[in-house]
Amino acid sequence: MRLSILTTALLLACAAPAAAQTPPAPPPVEAAAPADVASPEAIVAALYDVISGDAGVARDWDRFRALFHPTARLMPTGVNREGVSGTRVFTPEEYIVAAEPTLLNDGFHERELARRTERFGHIAHVWTTYDSVRSLSDPAPFMRGINSIQLLHDGTRWWIISVYWKAETPDSPLPAEYLPRAD
Repeated sequence: MRLSILTTALLLACAAPAAAQTPPAPPPVEAAAPADVASPEAIVAALYDVISGDAGVARDWDRFRALFHPTARLMPTGVNREGVSGTRVFTPEEYIVAAEPTLLNDGFHERELARRTERFGHIAHVWTTYDSVRSLSDPAPFMRGINSIQLLHDGTRWWIISVYWKAETPDSPLPAEYLPRAD
């Protein structure tokens, strides 16, 4: 009997921290607007649109969630102070929690400068070069970079599987082939 009580207590003690560390389930995803997920071009445009806005303007996080496959990840990459390259991995819900305060407080508009899309069957890979401003009236961007976006078509619609991005730095300028062509 005493062994049974100790075993039960031990199981409960071990289960409690595990349960406490389990992230809350994301809210149910509403259906995407058909126009947002009709093509690789449409879903990338919707992604840029939904994260962009002036300071004080709430983002439509339900629209954001609806663009992403349930297994999707967002991964910024860069080099830390010690010079080591790395990445952080977010679910769409974790990205919302991490990014929302800055987007709302400071304003953020991400604008596409150029795009390269490769497609094979039901998958697509989009390299999209961007710049970022806090307000559309800003005279110059505070950041530029490249998003690598992987997409899946499930027979009905396009889904974002992953967004992997790197901001431009003095040591890593944007390559000419990823910038708009001068005509």
